[in-house]
Amino acid sequence: MAFWEEPIGKMWPICGIWQQGVLCLDYSIRYKQKGQPMNRAQEKSQRLLQIEQLLWAHPEGMTRAEIARRLDVNRSTITKYLDKDHLPPSIYVDDLDGDKLKIDRASDLTKASFSLHEVMAIHLATRLLATRTDKQNPHAASALRKLGKALQRLDQNVSSHLLRSADAMDEAAVYRDPVYLDVLQKLTEAWSSGHKLTVSHQMEDGRVFQYTFSPYLIEPYAVGQTSHVIGLREPPGAVRTFKIERLKAAVVSQESYAIPADFDADALLRNAWGIWYTEGDPVEVVLKFHPRVANRVQESHWHRSEQTTLDSDGYLLWRAQVATTQEMLPWIRGWGADCEVVGPVGLREEMTGETKAMAECYGWIVQSEMTDSISRTLTDFFGE
Repeated sequence: MAFWEEPIGKMWPICGIWQQGVLCLDYSIRYKQKGQPMNRAQEKSQRLLQIEQLLWAHPEGMTRAEIARRLDVNRSTITKYLDKDHLPPSIYVDDLDGDKLKIDRASDLTKASFSLHEVMAIHLATRLLATRTDKQNPHAASALRKLGKALQRLDQNVSSHLLRSADAMDEAAVYRDPVYLDVLQKLTEAWSSGHKLTVSHQMEDGRVFQYTFSPYLIEPYAVGQTSHVIGLREPPGAVRTFKIERLKAAVVSQESYAIPADFDADALLRNAWGIWYTEGDPVEVVLKFHPRVANRVQESHWHRSEQTTLDSDGYLLWRAQVATTQEMLPWIRGWGADCEVVGPVGLREEMTGETKAMAECYGWIVQSEMTDSISRTLTDFFGE
C-alpha cells in the first residue's frame, strides 16, 4: 500500500495473501497512482471512505450537513448514499440522537497487515490468551478463528494451533459467565466511544454500590486469570481500579468524557507487581534464592526494576522496587524454601508467620521464639 495513494473503488476482501513480504488479512480498497485523474465512480469511492474515517474520528456522530461541509458536497449527496445503501453497513442513523450518522464500532471494521514474524508474535499472545483466560469469550475465539483461517494456506502449523485454541475457548461452556461478558462488552464500547457508564460493584462482603465510571485502561492480569479496568470513579472523583469480575452490571450513558492528557498508564503501573499501584513511594524487596534455582530466576525478567547479584557461594540476591508486596506473595510462596525474604521486615515477618502456619498444618510444631540451639523440627522440615 505504500506505493499507492488515493482510493479508486471497492474490491472483494482478500484474506491470507502475501504481498511485498506482508500478510494482507483484509484489503477492501484499491488505490490509484498519483497523478491519474479520477472518474465519478472513483470520486464516490473516495467520499465513502472519507465518511467512514470521519465517523471513526467522531464517535459522538455527525449530521448529514456536518459531513457534507467537511467533504464540500451537497447535503443531498449524503442522503442519496443513505437511501441507496451505498454506505458501509457499519454506518447507521441514530434516530434517538437527532438522526446523526454514527459508526458501529463493534462491527468488523479493522484492516491490518502483518509480517511473518509479527504473525508469530500474535500467535504467542493468543496462546497466552487461550491458556490464561478462565472464562468463555466468543469474541476472543472469533478473533483467533479469523486469523487462523487467514493463515491456512500460508502456515499450517500456526494456523492449526490458532484454530484449536479458538475451538477450546468456544467449548469452555462450563466457564461461561454472561454477566462478566456483558460488562466487558459495555466497558469496551464506553472506552472506545468515550462515554461514561453506571456500574454496580460488589464488595467482598457482598454489598453492592453504584458509581459513575469513565474507563481509562482495561488491563489483563494473568496471575489471577482476571481483568481489571482503571478509570475515574464518581464518587469520589478519583482514579480507581475495578476487578471486572466484581462488576455485576454496567450501563453506557450518553454523557461523554475524555481521558486526561496527563494520564500515563505505564507510569501508573511502573512499580506494580501486577495491577496494584500506590501513590506512595515503592518498597524495596530483597530476596535470596538458593543456588539450585538461581539460574531459573535469572532466565526471566520478573519486574522492570529488578537487579540481581550472584554471590560466590551460588546464592542469588534479587532486588526490586515494588509498589506493594501483597501481589508478590503467591510468587514468593511458589519458590518454597528456595526463596528467603531478606527485606522489608514486614514482608519477612509475614512469610515467617505463614511458614509456621504451614508447618503446623502438616503436623509440625514450630517454636515461635529464637533459641541458641538448633530446632530439630525446623532442621527436619527444611533440611540442614
